[in-house]
Amino acid sequence: MGTANRTRISRDVYLELVRAHDRFSAEFTSLFREHGISSPQYNVLRILAGGPEEGTSCHAIRERLLTRVPDVTRLVDRMVASGIVHRERDPDDRRIVRVRITPAGRRLLRRLARPVDDLHARQFARIPVRDLAALRDALRSLQEQA
Repeated sequence: MGTANRTRISRDVYLELVRAHDRFSAEFTSLFREHGISSPQYNVLRILAGGPEEGTSCHAIRERLLTRVPDVTRLVDRMVASGIVHRERDPDDRRIVRVRITPAGRRLLRRLARPVDDLHARQFARIPVRDLAALRDALRSLQEQA
């Protein structure tokens, strides 16, 4: 394969990834909006639900978010105000603020579990499982190169 052809295909793959991301993200934005949260808030709830019982620092949340958010503290503030997370200072190091998911946040995650799974299934329904696995592996390889 020539360099020009590889460049053209690489550009096309990039554009298709951007288009797919835009469409899929819009569907999730709509789903989460119906439940009164944003995509980053859902991501934080997932991080906290799988995190340590004593909570997770804002720095650790920032590191694990799928998409970058300019101000994690403000994001957490909105979640505290809605009652889905709780924030408190670490008793051993007052400089560290720990964030924990509340029972209301866990209930919200449980309510969203099936709709999220169903949306993933619909988005990729036309692609055979072996092709999905190959796509996943190719995207992971691409990220490892970055």
